[in-house]
Amino acid sequence: MTGPTEDTPGDSNDDAYGRPAGGRTRIPGPRAAGDDLDAPEFLPPAPPTHAVLKSLLGAWALAACSAEETQAVEDHLTVCAPCAEEALRLRDAVGLLHPEESLDLKPLLRSRVLEDCLGKRPARIPVPAWANPYDTETARLDALLRDFGDSEWDTPVRLKWFEEERRRSHRTTVAGVIGHLLTVDGMIATALGLDDPLGPQAPPGGPTGRTEHFWNSATAPSDRQVREPWRAQGHTLVRTVSFAGRGVAELAVDYGAFALPLGDAFLERAFECWVHAWDIAEAVDYPYEPPSGPHLHGMIDLAARLLPGALAGRRRSGLAAPARGLVAAGAPGRTLHLEIEGAGGGGWDIALDSPAAKPSREHTVAEVALDGLEFCQLAAGHISPEEAAVGQTGDREAIRDVLFAAASLSRL
Repeated sequence: MTGPTEDTPGDSNDDAYGRPAGGRTRIPGPRAAGDDLDAPEFLPPAPPTHAVLKSLLGAWALAACSAEETQAVEDHLTVCAPCAEEALRLRDAVGLLHPEESLDLKPLLRSRVLEDCLGKRPARIPVPAWANPYDTETARLDALLRDFGDSEWDTPVRLKWFEEERRRSHRTTVAGVIGHLLTVDGMIATALGLDDPLGPQAPPGGPTGRTEHFWNSATAPSDRQVREPWRAQGHTLVRTVSFAGRGVAELAVDYGAFALPLGDAFLERAFECWVHAWDIAEAVDYPYEPPSGPHLHGMIDLAARLLPGALAGRRRSGLAAPARGLVAAGAPGRTLHLEIEGAGGGGWDIALDSPAAKPSREHTVAEVALDGLEFCQLAAGHISPEEAAVGQTGDREAIRDVLFAAASLSRL
């Protein structure tokens, strides 16, 4: 008699089911004369023994079994309590082999995905170009807020701005910041004939009075519930101007002490949304990227266009040096050249003696160079004019007046 061959059941290389190692399938050979035609060609493989299945528990816990082995082990665990307990212990032990991973997305991944999505398929009713920065910045802030827990909505946030000759601040919470954005965005809503989020009792005036009214209201939400009306209002504003047609961009939005065309008001709200999102992210220790280059350029351009008016306002209040001479509307006058470096940067000529004067490179008396993000921090009141790292040449008085005028653009 001969021992078992490599094609004979019982080979030491066979698996727990009697299959040859490597998963090869036995092919029956030709029948010999006299073979019993009624005898089965193969005997069914014997089921794996308890000892075999128990030896597979470690591989099963590591998810290293084949599909057949996994099925056999799991069938066995339903009828064998000792093996089931051992399997649970092994599964728990395997869990300790893998370090815990944060559920947070990788830094900047969310903003990159949003930017990519917003930059792809155009909407059937396109959003006006001047409303795109607002649409994008509110979406980015909403993405940051979406996963906040109750404790994060109560995180202290300090709002900062520059008033007269010094920096001011107010302590609130994440929910308070979103309430502030909701109420100030409401000025655009009323200009479009939409409902005011403060209702019929909304106080007259600008952003500060409206915000204080909201904060002091007993019925105003002071937790995560403020997110939904803020986000819904933002969607409504974008949808309304998308259907309104071209002329709507010139509609005046009343800010109390001044007014802005609707197109500029949307840009101003995008800027404030980004600045306050930055404040919130800093408070909860989360990375937050600046706007895209084109959107940042639009925000800087708006601030540069507002500088002559802000300078004139400070001059009327006695906070800036008087004009050096009278300049007729549209006539060239003294000019400061503002150079903004980095993403969103560019060059702007600022009229010094009158908002109605025409800037002129031939009448340039000073030049200032600033990094784009630093200029935005200055315009937001997050740094003082003295703290700004400025490259400057020319008339020192004119440079000081323009830097303070930039800081005065900020407010609560």
